[in-house]
Parts: sequence; C-alpha cells; structure tokens
Amino acid sequence: MSTDRIRIGVLGAGHLGRIHVQQILEVPELELVGVFDPDPDKCERVCAEFGASRLGSVEEVIAVAQAVDVVTPTLSHHACALSALQADRHVFIEKPLTNTIAEGRELLLENRARGNKVQVGHVERFNPAFQAALPALSGPMFIEGHRLAQFNPRGTDVPVVLDLMVHDLDLVLHVVKSPVREVHASGVAVVSDSPDIANARIVFANGCVANLTASRISLKNMRKMRFFQRDAYIAVDMLERSAEIVRMSPLEGEADPFAITLDLGPEKGRRAISFERPEVHPTNAIREELRTFALAILRDEPPAVGLEDGLAALELAHQVLERMGEDVPS
Repeated sequence: MSTDRIRIGVLGAGHLGRIHVQQILEVPELELVGVFDPDPDKCERVCAEFGASRLGSVEEVIAVAQAVDVVTPTLSHHACALSALQADRHVFIEKPLTNTIAEGRELLLENRARGNKVQVGHVERFNPAFQAALPALSGPMFIEGHRLAQFNPRGTDVPVVLDLMVHDLDLVLHVVKSPVREVHASGVAVVSDSPDIANARIVFANGCVANLTASRISLKNMRKMRFFQRDAYIAVDMLERSAEIVRMSPLEGEADPFAITLDLGPEKGRRAISFERPEVHPTNAIREELRTFALAILRDEPPAVGLEDGLAALELAHQVLERMGEDVPS
C-alpha cells in the first residue's frame, strides 16, 4: 500500500473504545476518521474529549475508513466485522473474537476469500514484561497463571473465562504451540449469574501442563505467569511489568566462592544457578498492538495476532466453559 497512514474508524465509545481512540491518536501510522456508538451521548463525550468526528452509523464508518476498529460488546463483534470485511476493509477486533465459534469461523472463511488484515486484540501479547521474557521461553513443560481482579460490575455479563482467562489462554497457546489433549476445569458464580472465579488445567499433546486461575472477586489485582522448562524458570509479572529468569547450567572446574551451585549427584554433576532480570521497556500495550496492525497493512505482513489465533483462544475458552458445566452459545 503506497500511503504511509491508514484511515481508521472506531466502532464503540465505551470504556475500552475511549482508550482505543486515545491511543490511535498516538500512532503515527494511523489517521482517525471518526467514531460511532449507538449511544449518542457516550459517542459525543468521547469525540468532544479527543476532537474526533462523530459518525452516524456502522455503515458510515466503513464507507470512510480503510480499516475498522471493532471495540463493541462481544455480541456485536461478528456483525460489525463481517460488514467491514464484505466491504473489503481491514479489521481490528477486540477479544474475545466473537460470541460463538461458528461466528468466528465464518469471519475466518470470509477473510480467506478476501485476504485483508484482521488482528485480534489479545493485548497481553504486547505487555512489555511478557515481551522481555519471550526470548527465554523454549519448550516450557509446566505453566502456572493467576489473573485476579477486584470486582467491577463492567464485564460481568460474560463468564470470567471470556472476560479474563482468555488472555492467558492465548499466551499459553502462543508459547506451547502443541495441540490440546485434555481440559479439566471448575468455576463458581459468587456475585453474578456466571462464574466469577475459575480454574483450568490444560494438558497438551507434547506433555506440557498449564494450570490457570482467573478471578474477578479478589481483594487485590494480580497478573502473573510462571513457566518451568528444562534448566530454567521464568516468572512474568504483567501488572508490575517485571520479569525474572533463573537458569541452571553445567558447572566445570572450581566455582566462584560467591556463586550459587547445586550438586545433582555423581551422574549429573554440579549446576550453576544464575539470575537474570531482563530489561522491560515501558510501552503502552494497546498502542503497540494498534501500531503493529497498521504496520501489517502498510508492509503487507501477517498480523501479530491473526484471526486463527483469536479463534484458537475462543475455542479453548469454550472447552473450559463446557468442562465447568456452563452453557456456551453454539
């Protein structure tokens, strides 16, 4: 594409839509052409705050934009994205991809016929702490994740698996890259009509096990993941934006008297223990994901988190819900 800026329109002016508008204005590769929300007061407030054009319909946004940013409630993701794709527009669509797996598969088939860029908003892929730890992740065989949030009525219209755990499901699928073999899960509804706290144990074909807990009724916020692999342990705190890597390596000769060592016996010998805190560069994850979306269009490259990734996370989330005994939309 010859232009150096992509004209993008935003669908949705809620809490997250407002943040997207704010961050789009900080991305040099994007030009905001307008915002639409069916709630005129909400849309007017966001447009007035950021000096954006208020557009009158989904169709008007699609007509004036090259790319459409879908930040609407999940129930309308499919309809908005499908209309944009059928008009030959590029699409950024917030997580979870769609309400049903069938809707997600329809978007995938529609886009395969057209070849546009579609990116799904799994924003934790762009968390600077995860990015800093990613080069050290190589074949983890046990993963533990805790994503805990204080109660907020916003988001309780969906189970905590789709609201919070889906972030970690995407990260695990991104790192493990092996088919899922088994899923075990349980969850409890405490203050809303759907589960507010859930635990899932996911077993992969390569033997890796991921144990994930998500809660939206905690006293404090937490977003931590720990990865255990051969001769290494990697801890990522996505809330505090920090990462730690502990490695074991064969020790030959005399060890430094101040070094930490581990004797594994005559057959395996001694290991040296090293600690590393990779540098975490302060970035805004939403801004980064929107910028990579723009660059994928400009450079004609695959999106960082494609439709296939979003669909895989949605399918796994629905498996978790089914194991919990929850009804999932078909």
